[in-house]
Amino acid sequence: MIENRKKIQNAWAMYDWANSVYPLIISSAIFPVFYTKVTEKNLGGVVHVFGSELSNSVFYAFTIALSYLVVAMSSPILSGMADYFGNKKRFLQIFCVLGSSSTMMLVFFDTSNIMLSMMYLFFASIGFWGSLVFYNAYLPEIATVEEQDRVSAKGFSLGYLGSSILLIAVIVLFVLKGTRIFDDIRYAFVVVGIWWLFFAFLSFSKLPNSNKSELSGKFSLGSGWKELKLVMKDIAGRTQLKRFLYSYFFYNMGVQTVMIMAVTFAAKSVIWENDAVREQSLIISILLIQFLGIAGAFIMSRFARKFGNLSIIRLTIFFWIILCICVWQFVYWPIQFFVVAGSVGLIMGGIQSMSRSTYSKMLPETKDHASYFSFYDFSEKIGLTLGTVSFAFAEAGTGNIRNSVIPILICFVLGLILSFRIPKSDVVN
Repeated sequence: MIENRKKIQNAWAMYDWANSVYPLIISSAIFPVFYTKVTEKNLGGVVHVFGSELSNSVFYAFTIALSYLVVAMSSPILSGMADYFGNKKRFLQIFCVLGSSSTMMLVFFDTSNIMLSMMYLFFASIGFWGSLVFYNAYLPEIATVEEQDRVSAKGFSLGYLGSSILLIAVIVLFVLKGTRIFDDIRYAFVVVGIWWLFFAFLSFSKLPNSNKSELSGKFSLGSGWKELKLVMKDIAGRTQLKRFLYSYFFYNMGVQTVMIMAVTFAAKSVIWENDAVREQSLIISILLIQFLGIAGAFIMSRFARKFGNLSIIRLTIFFWIILCICVWQFVYWPIQFFVVAGSVGLIMGGIQSMSRSTYSKMLPETKDHASYFSFYDFSEKIGLTLGTVSFAFAEAGTGNIRNSVIPILICFVLGLILSFRIPKSDVVN
């Protein structure tokens, strides 16, 4: 890997270009608005499941949360297999195909069979998040400690750029057709799946396989959990790594919940002039976040070299807290929402990129990176599950989606407090 490091790093970053169309178009920009529109039109905004009535946004949050839980529980077994057999790339490919093909199946979304339709989203989410376990685990293998901030930022930036290009292309096609974007949007889900699959396999053609595990003995399905326990035991003895994960668990719970639920929140809580304005404005705001996210990832990478990773992470979490308070109490009109969206864009990509590279820098010397990143992703997915469920319960319990900001705000506050307990070091300061 060392001899062809630059080519391998570019191939690795290309997978971000490939798969980032899913979180942008499916998780953020188009599918949530499409889902809200069709469920309000055909179901009155209420979904009947297992004899219960749930609001469309609550049902959406529960579906996504369940997919996170599946990834969290399965990734230790799968990453253990990937480390043991040295076929990390194969698992990355399997989850990529699952995610992209399920995304294409969303073309058949039908509110008359809402359970089956949401299964497509459920498996698409598993494919996307499951692939990231193995994708992230490549970072310490393909980049030196000094390179990891830059390479991680490059991946996120390429992802933001590629997904924005596809979203703009979709919008332009609708403009040329002379139709509103959400009147006939299902074909875009197929395009997303094809884009993801095509560019992913360009990445796979250059990306090497991983090394076999340092562990000896026969592999069993329980080996992944045993290896996770060994990783947990090792992390427990590393104060800096352990305390970073405590902080990361909470603040990333807030970040990821915002990413997943922001458009649904804005569609229901901001006072829009009409449906057409709402749809156009939400698309514009997502593009704003994307392009500012590219700049934010590189700006924070540079600031980290000067001021240190931990200082930049703390400052970013503080900005998240301010934004949550503003959204909860003051954001009712579109112009206010655009200001917040722009602010989110500047810090969204930066904190994700910085978190990934900071964790990577703290890892011990090992060949079993998938297992360490499995624990990273395990904590992330458990946090995501709790975050989206808390969001759903806050709305269901109060009858007001605006109150769903409260648990997100609490997550950031706890993350910031815990970040001050992380000791500095020569590698991460």
